[in-house]
Amino acid sequence: MGPDRNTHLRNIAIVIVLAIIVWQLPGGGTAAATINNLLGVIFIGGLLFFGYRMYMEHRDTIFGLEERQRGILYAAIALGAITLVATQRMWDEGGLGAVLWLAFITLAIWGLYSVWRAYREY
Repeated sequence: MGPDRNTHLRNIAIVIVLAIIVWQLPGGGTAAATINNLLGVIFIGGLLFFGYRMYMEHRDTIFGLEERQRGILYAAIALGAITLVATQRMWDEGGLGAVLWLAFITLAIWGLYSVWRAYREY
């Protein structure tokens, strides 16, 4: 852990104590769910902002692709996003849902890889 071992252990203990307090207090579950939702919205907002920045920085490259390759790129991103949003529902469906989830993720990755491979050929 390094020279600040006691500091790290103290911080870990503080986080554990706060988690136990939230877990044991009445209404703590509601507060934890609210904080979880707030952090989730902030995280998704950060991911969307990251995607926007990446698009703006690389849009010349994206527009330089052939129309077919650009369509595959957009379709693969959309398929991956929709599949990730539906992860819980698909896995709850059982075997067929899990197989479809894996197939969709594989297809999205393959689409991204094929566009990248075509881009690197020039």
